[in-house]
Amino acid sequence: ISSVELTQLYLDRLHRFNKLLNCVVTFTDDWALEQAAAADREIAAGRYRGPLHGVPWGAKDLIAYPPFKTTWGAPQFKDQVLKQKATVAQRLDEAGAVLLAKLSLGALAWGDEWFGGKTRNPWNPEQGSSGSSAGSASATAAGLAAFTLGSETLGSIVSPCRRCGTTGLRPTFGRVSRQGCMALAWSMDKIGPITRSVEDCALILDVIHGADGQDPTAVTRPFHWPYPRNLATLKVGYFESRSEDAGQPELDVLRELGVELVPITLPDTPSATAISMVLNTEAATIFDELLRTDNVEGLNRWPNAWRQAQFVPAVEYLRANRARTVLMQEMEKLLDDVDLYVGGNDLVITNLTGHPTVVLPNGFRERDGRKLPTSITFTGRLFGETELLAVAHAYQLATGHHLRTPPLETFAKEMSEEEDE
Repeated sequence: ISSVELTQLYLDRLHRFNKLLNCVVTFTDDWALEQAAAADREIAAGRYRGPLHGVPWGAKDLIAYPPFKTTWGAPQFKDQVLKQKATVAQRLDEAGAVLLAKLSLGALAWGDEWFGGKTRNPWNPEQGSSGSSAGSASATAAGLAAFTLGSETLGSIVSPCRRCGTTGLRPTFGRVSRQGCMALAWSMDKIGPITRSVEDCALILDVIHGADGQDPTAVTRPFHWPYPRNLATLKVGYFESRSEDAGQPELDVLRELGVELVPITLPDTPSATAISMVLNTEAATIFDELLRTDNVEGLNRWPNAWRQAQFVPAVEYLRANRARTVLMQEMEKLLDDVDLYVGGNDLVITNLTGHPTVVLPNGFRERDGRKLPTSITFTGRLFGETELLAVAHAYQLATGHHLRTPPLETFAKEMSEEEDE
């Protein structure tokens, strides 16, 4: 299949199902078809750039890609066009990928509601897709793009991937440049891929990671794919169940893969107050002008969070970050004994410490007559994405849950019938 044919298939699906899912901010049809035609010419001439050459993708709409708008999901910026292309977008261009659309995010990266409405879960369109990478996860799960990019400060890749049944990688803080992407919290923001398989995450990370000289936090560290060693050399941490009746079937799968399982205990989770203090104070600094000019309509719950942040004493902010440093040291000590771990309620911890996490589908549950995806997470050492993705990839191949797709045709038909009534 040619890139033009593949791109047209995805564009047709985007236009057809966007009414159901509300995941697109800006379509880039003409540009996409031009890129696809160029990819086909290069490939035919023997100038193959790699596995993403000619492959269509979607960008969370906080990633700058001129001449298209970068709206940040907020009415205050719905006509904004940024002049400089984001590093991640530039690197995907250089790899030959084809941009299909700018995808929705909750206003200023909170939730799944933006100035165009609520983005929907392809497995249950009555439900939001979660956020803030709402459109990226929704479009990927629905097969409207081969892959997408999202971002995370506190759950914005992991949460919508859990809701929509996609695979997502939140890389190590500093692994991927954020140049050209909306800043929310300078010390916590990460950019990462949302896909249907772990291996796709690895292929995309291989293209987008590394320093660019523009984001001072971005560094170049080794990443190798596929994993060059036997999985039996790896130690995987797990959490012992407190209930005798609670099964842990994921551990049986991991044993069959040959990894060594080691029981672990996470450090005490910092209070929600501590992490919200860091995040909200940084966000309030970035968007201070909006609050001071009372230009906050349509920004979900941000305005009150920013108002509260105005009253955070410098002493408390610094104290929270000192506690965060201790947490980083405790996590480093824990991961001296294992290469990665499975499960755990670690979203707050790892977004403060910067450790990488991959989330993937792990079965289904019945709710209100619909089958909804469940998920599993693996968390690795800092810059340990090679080992992290290797185990997650093997687990995914052994279980196959990522191969299921949502019944979009049925949902679209139901919507049409409701409109006709």
